[in-house]
Amino acid sequence: MTRDLHEPLEAGPVRATVTRLQDRIAARFPERGLRKVAGDLLLIIDEVESGAGEAQGRIRTARLASRALMGLILAGTVVALVLAVRDTLRFDGVFSSSLEVLPLIETVINDLVFAGIAVFFLWSFPERLQRGRTLALLHQLRSTAHIIDMHQLTKDPEQLRPSFVPTPVSQPADMTRDEMERYLDYCSELLSLVGKTAALCAEESRDAVVLDTVNSIEDLTTGMSRKIWQKISTLPPL
Repeated sequence: MTRDLHEPLEAGPVRATVTRLQDRIAARFPERGLRKVAGDLLLIIDEVESGAGEAQGRIRTARLASRALMGLILAGTVVALVLAVRDTLRFDGVFSSSLEVLPLIETVINDLVFAGIAVFFLWSFPERLQRGRTLALLHQLRSTAHIIDMHQLTKDPEQLRPSFVPTPVSQPADMTRDEMERYLDYCSELLSLVGKTAALCAEESRDAVVLDTVNSIEDLTTGMSRKIWQKISTLPPL
């Protein structure tokens, strides 16, 4: 896909949508904790947006440093191999005995293995540096999704039916039918925005672990939202 056809997901529109949703929640349910959850999501979005530039700068620095170290390691390995071969060869340029080849082979293998391990570590170091910060943000988003699910968990449409008989331990029904529908709808919207924020974390990443975690959060929020709409569908008719 060309650059002209690709419109990236940006933090600004996502933040504006969450802000509007927070205002809508505050207008109808000013005392409910769901409004504070929306505020927490705004803080996470700000952290994603503000940290993106800093993270890219650190990653570029780490990439340059790792590439320079890789060059030094490869150069040192080549020099070590050349010296090992020179010390093993006789003055006339041939091996005096086949037994002299074994230490040389062992040295070559050891040098190549250690150099390969070091190069692999340095090559993937910038990606691991970015992965750690991104996974921490995604963990916060997963926790936020579960908090939203806890808010809707006690909203039982069955309590609004005339035939409902409460027990001494039943959750008090403190919402009308319209209020419960609106509250559940706000929970569903907030879960969707959690998924969009997770997608923001992966916008500049191609790390397989990060992408898998983002997909798992999107699946989680979609499943939770599906349960909410099942509740909405069972509300008593108007």
